Amino acid sequence: MAAPPSEPPALHDRALQDLSFIRRTMEGAASFTDVPGWGLVGVGATALVAAPLAHRQSDPARWLTVWIVAAVIGASVGGVAMLAKMRRRVGHGVTLRLSVPARKFLFSFWPAILVGAVLTLALVDPYAPGIAPHLTARVLPGLWLLLYGMGVMTAGTFSIRAVPLMGFGFIALGVLSLFVPAANGDVMMALGFGVLHAVFGVRIARRHGG
Repeated sequence: MAAPPSEPPALHDRALQDLSFIRRTMEGAASFTDVPGWGLVGVGATALVAAPLAHRQSDPARWLTVWIVAAVIGASVGGVAMLAKMRRRVGHGVTLRLSVPARKFLFSFWPAILVGAVLTLALVDPYAPGIAPHLTARVLPGLWLLLYGMGVMTAGTFSIRAVPLMGFGFIALGVLSLFVPAANGDVMMALGFGVLHAVFGVRIARRHGG
């Protein structure tokens, strides 16, 4: 004898499954709006302080140290500001977790930064004494601006419109730094990591709540 057909799922179970699917779809299609505007301003201020300090260094190794310290401080400021903005959005007492747009944003941004760190280490060559002056004058500033801009522009496809526009600005400055002989690397870095961060940070803070 044939087995009796299994009972169809209850109507409320199917409704809950449909609602869960709709919620996941809407969350995945949303934009990442927790880019911290005032945090970007803080990152920009860090770069504007670092640029003249680095420019005064006659030793390329000290120049590199100034910018690495500035990068660590800037990343800390931006990360804390982003977490604070996310916390304000979800409210206190609620477990903070990365949304689908946030994961897409971060996973698109960080590969370019890691590639920049690896290429910097390869170009500087820690196993050889000294750093070639042309690396600190043009090559490293152009490389950092290009890769940072690429990461921001790629991640910006999952975020608000200002983010990919800012990334395009970094890429343009990176090209100028690499291929315009008269371009000063520290000036390009100040314009990119300093001015662009500050200008777009204010815009994002005013339009998207801090």
